[in-house]
Amino acid sequence: MTRVAVVGGGALGVTAARDLAARGAEAVLFERDDLGSGASGRAAGIAYDAFAGDTDAAVAARAVERFRELDAEGTIEFVEHPYVWFARAGDDRHADAVRESARRMGANGRDVETLDPDEFADRFPMLAGVDVAAAALARDAGYLDPAAYVAAMGERAVSAGADLRTGSPARLADDGTAVETPAGTERFDAVLVAAGAHTKRLLAGVDAPIPMKPYRVQALVTDPGDGSERVPTCYDATAGRYARPREGGLLVGDGTQEREFDPDDYDESADPDFERASLDWLGEVCRDGVGPVTTDDLAVRRSWAGLCTATPDRDPLLGEIREDLYVATGWHGHGFMRAPALGERVADQILGGDGIAPFDPNRFDGDEDFDVVEGMTVDE
Repeated sequence: MTRVAVVGGGALGVTAARDLAARGAEAVLFERDDLGSGASGRAAGIAYDAFAGDTDAAVAARAVERFRELDAEGTIEFVEHPYVWFARAGDDRHADAVRESARRMGANGRDVETLDPDEFADRFPMLAGVDVAAAALARDAGYLDPAAYVAAMGERAVSAGADLRTGSPARLADDGTAVETPAGTERFDAVLVAAGAHTKRLLAGVDAPIPMKPYRVQALVTDPGDGSERVPTCYDATAGRYARPREGGLLVGDGTQEREFDPDDYDESADPDFERASLDWLGEVCRDGVGPVTTDDLAVRRSWAGLCTATPDRDPLLGEIREDLYVATGWHGHGFMRAPALGERVADQILGGDGIAPFDPNRFDGDEDFDVVEGMTVDE
C-alpha cells in the first residue's frame, strides 16, 4: 500500500487525502490548526467554469461537476447562480478585454454570452447603478460555503480511510519524504505539500525552492438586505471588485495588495479604507437596485483579510517537484473553486497518473523574481 502524507488541511488537501484513500492509498493529512483554517476558510465560495484557457476551463468544469455531485448527495449546498463580469462606460481597455474573454470562452465550449448595455440592464436590474460598456454572462456558475465543503470532504476522507491529524504542525525532513511533528518523525512513499502561503517555506527547508509569493486580499459581508439574493455574482473589471450573495447580505471582495507578505506576520483584519470603499462601491453599483441601496443603508457585518499565492505566469504549481515530493500552490485566488478537480488530479498523479503539463512546477528554476499580479482580472 502506498503511504502518502498531505501537509495542509485546506480544500485541496482534504480533497487529495480523500481521493488518495478512496483509491487504496494510506493517506495521512497533517494540519497545524483546524481543517479549513487558512485560505480556504477565508475564500469567497464562488465557482464557475468561465475560463478562456483550455486547461483552466477543463479543470473548472470538473470542479463544478464535483460540487454538484456533492450537492445531489445532500452533502453540501451548491447554489446555482449566474456570474457576470463587466467594464464601465469609458473604460475601453477593459471593455475590449471582456468581449475577448467571452469570445475565447465560447470557443472553448463554455456557456457564456456577451451583453450590450441594454441587455445588461434588462437581465440584471439589481445592478442598475452601473453604466456598462461591455458585459458577459456565464451560466454554469454558482456559490457555496467553503467551510461546509472542507468539512464534508474531510468526513469523506475519514470514511475512505484517511487519517486526518489536526493540531499537528509539520515540517519536512531529509529528502522531503519524511514529516516531522511534535509526535515524532514518519517516512512516507510520497509527500504532497498543500499548505497555502506556508508552502514555500516548508519546501525551502528541504532545498526545494519554488517561485511563489503570498499576497494580501480582503473581503467583507454586509448586514442582510432585501433583494441581496437577486444580485448576481459579479466582477467589476473597472473598479476591481466582486460581489455575491452571502448570509442574506452581500460578500464584497478584493482589496488586493500586490506585494509579498509574511504568512506568519500579516494583519488578518480588513482595513477601514477597504471597508469604506467597498460600501461606496456597493452603493454605486446597486443604486436604484437593491432597495435602493445607499452607503448609509449598508453596514459591515464582518470583514477579514487573508493571503492568496502568486506565481510568475499566474498558473499554479501542481505536481511532482522532485522524486516523490509534490506541491500544490499558486492559485491567484482561484484555489477553492478548482480544488475538487486539482485535488483529484494530483492524487491521481501521485498514484502513477499524468499531471497537468502547464502546471508542472519544474517549468521554473524556483528562484525567479516577479511582480505579484492579482488573479481576478480580465486580460486582453
